[in-house]
Amino acid sequence: MRATAETVQVTQTLDAKGLNCPLPILKAKKAISGLGAGDVLQVVSTDPGSVADFASFCRQTGNELAASNAADGVFEFLIRKA
Repeated sequence: MRATAETVQVTQTLDAKGLNCPLPILKAKKAISGLGAGDVLQVVSTDPGSVADFASFCRQTGNELAASNAADGVFEFLIRKA
């Protein structure tokens, strides 16, 4: 089963649509810093570069990229805080 916001309990949503690199990552970093361990941040973006950016962000920060989905030019990321 593919994880989505419907199958994972989302703690907070960040709408980063219309923002380009590095703003989605910077805003996600700030948002996730206010969450507790195990909480899930949903990020919605329209920047195609965010696919690679969020994969790298999660590897570097130790957070889990629980899901990454794309549809109609909108990218969704579910990030579980470590």
